[in-house]
Order: sequence, then structure tokens, then C-alpha cells
Amino acid sequence: MNDTTITPAKEQDIPALNTLINSAYRGDSSRRGWTTEADLLDGVRTSEASLGEMLHTRTATILKYEKAGALLGCVYLEQRDNSLYLGMLTVSPDAQTGGIGKQLMVAAEQLARDKHCQTMTMTVLPQRAELIAFYERRGYQPTGQTEPFPMDDPRFGLPKVPLSFIVMEKAL
Repeated sequence: MNDTTITPAKEQDIPALNTLINSAYRGDSSRRGWTTEADLLDGVRTSEASLGEMLHTRTATILKYEKAGALLGCVYLEQRDNSLYLGMLTVSPDAQTGGIGKQLMVAAEQLARDKHCQTMTMTVLPQRAELIAFYERRGYQPTGQTEPFPMDDPRFGLPKVPLSFIVMEKAL
């Protein structure tokens, strides 16, 4: 019996999503995995209020990965014209390297195809070379475009160094 599910998150999932995402990206708990941003940013990665806004965005969804009832991963997806934006791909630091991120990406790309999107896009901090390499192995390529990081908005964290994003894309 398969006890693993990938399903859209609902309002009642917000507290667990908030805990998962912040544990994977910031603070000491994030250092147990390879996706930490703790050397680049202080503060929180997200909040329950921000996650609520995301869930109420008509063109967006958050997919959650659960195994035996435990929330181990999630990804934010938002349709933007003929592209599906992928953000906040998260796997619990204690469950990383087990293929959960790859499974969430496969589910995200299937959702994009179901919505007749032609591309997947994402933004990544250029300092995250290992993460960029992970995405490149899955067919994503830098577009040459950059986007500013919200340096003065504590809802996204408190930068320790100047930050920006590179844009990556994959044709479907």
C-alpha cells in the first residue's frame, strides 16, 4: 500500500506548512539539510499570513507531500500567462536526499501541462550553486534575466548580504 500523497494544501494545513518551510530554509534546523539559506538571510522565510494569501490567490496552489500522514514537503505554484511559476520548493531537512523534491517537481510539471502551460519558471538566489545545479539536472536553464530581492521587506527575511534572483526556465 502506498502511504505517500501529493495533494493541494488547504487552509487547515497552513500552520504545518509554515513550520515546515521555515525549518527547511532558516535557522539551525535548516542546517541539517542542504537547502539552508541561513548564511544569507535571518528572519523567517514565510508566515501563516503569507501562506494564507498564497492559498487564496486564484491562479495559485500549494502542493503538499505527505507520507504516513506526516507533512514532508511542499511547493508553491502560480500560473502566469502561459507559464507556471515554481517557488518555495521545500523538503523537511531530515527527509532531504530521498527524492521528495524530485517528486514534487514532477507533480508541478504535470500540473503545468494540465493547465496547458508552455514553460515552468522560477527564481533562485545565484549564491545557491548547489540548488541551481539541482534544477539544471532537471532541465531548467538560466534565462539571463535577474529580478531584485525585496531587501527591505522582512516578510522575506533579513538579508546578511546584497541579494538578487536569477530566473530559470524549462520548456514543457
